[in-house]
Amino acid sequence: MDAAGSRTGRTKAVTAGTMAMLGPAFVASVAYVDPGNVAANLSAGATYGYTLVWVLATASLMAMVIQYQSAKLGLVTGQTLPQAMAVRFARRGNRQALTVAYGLQAFVIAIATDLAEVVGGALGLSLLFGLPLWAGSVVVGVVAIVLLWVLRARGERVFEAGIGALLLVVALGFIGALLFRPPDWAATAAGLVPSIPPTGAWMLIAAMLGATVMPHAIYLHSALAIDRHRPDGELTGPISSLLKVQRLDVALALLLSGSVNIGMLLLGAVALQGRGGDTIQTAHATFGVELGPLAAVIFAIGLLASGIGSAVVGTHAGSRILKDLHVWQVSPTLRRLITIGPAVLLVLTGVSATEVLIWSQVVLSFGVALAAAPLAVVTADPRLMGEHADKRGQQVLNWVVVALIVCLNVIVLWVGFTG
Repeated sequence: MDAAGSRTGRTKAVTAGTMAMLGPAFVASVAYVDPGNVAANLSAGATYGYTLVWVLATASLMAMVIQYQSAKLGLVTGQTLPQAMAVRFARRGNRQALTVAYGLQAFVIAIATDLAEVVGGALGLSLLFGLPLWAGSVVVGVVAIVLLWVLRARGERVFEAGIGALLLVVALGFIGALLFRPPDWAATAAGLVPSIPPTGAWMLIAAMLGATVMPHAIYLHSALAIDRHRPDGELTGPISSLLKVQRLDVALALLLSGSVNIGMLLLGAVALQGRGGDTIQTAHATFGVELGPLAAVIFAIGLLASGIGSAVVGTHAGSRILKDLHVWQVSPTLRRLITIGPAVLLVLTGVSATEVLIWSQVVLSFGVALAAAPLAVVTADPRLMGEHADKRGQQVLNWVVVALIVCLNVIVLWVGFTG
């Protein structure tokens, strides 16, 4: 073999080896395309057309920064974000109170996440098979538990591949539906330019942020990186190489999930704007009339896959959070049962499922800073991170992201109280 052929062979081998190490970010990114995203993004497109595309693009860039930092923490220290916070709390006199308070807020956020996933998956079953929402909630919860058992029992690579397959179905469901009626690409490009939104849009923007930057995914990503690249406490390769892989993993995964989110908004803009209804059921019916039955089925399958996939990841995240904080050791099964109850009760009361989804995402937007700020603190600590502690530029970027999130939360509260 000549020198050029040898170089080509080595390049292909390196590329194949790199691709084989991808995975944790794709598992975390499933949380970024859950049913809460569907409800918030469809509503944004239906109500404001293309003007809020920039919100999703900005949120996706922020998510890339935060998720990489979480993965880096796990790789460098072998600690998850909850474990790192527990260690910091141990240095304080009120350790127990801080640990419990932090663990409970993270658990509440995880339950709000699960609520959207269960209700959204139930909506998918209802649209496809006519199953009552309360029954669909139970089915989604049970399926999530079984899938988590089955996939985790077969190792991290099988778990990642299974969740990745669900992510692909979600992507095909929502981006594929656009093939039936392409959006106005010029208007889409114009929507990427930030603009001052009307007062009524702020709650929806908060929901879009809460659905795109998921707090429980921030907590979980450090654990996923450890499970994949520190399975026995030892790194599977040089730390510098693994960090490069994590950057690529996060960039590819969040590029995919960000594209799916923008696709959801574009679907709302092309098929629902001016229709007088932006609920998921209305969207499904409109797609059936305007784009054809196949488009409606593809949409419903994407919704169901997003509910089940994100429910599996949410179950794993919530249990891991409490385990690592040593607050309350609860099995994934029990945690899923705790989640199913509120979902079933809510749908039995007749509350709009889309409203449940959107408001759950508004709640989640307040949990983002409670995950991102502690992450910025621990990744900047040289005692914990050593030579891999964040440099000044990275620290500034981390806190700019946190500040933007907090500012949005303050605006939402102001709009809420002042009307």
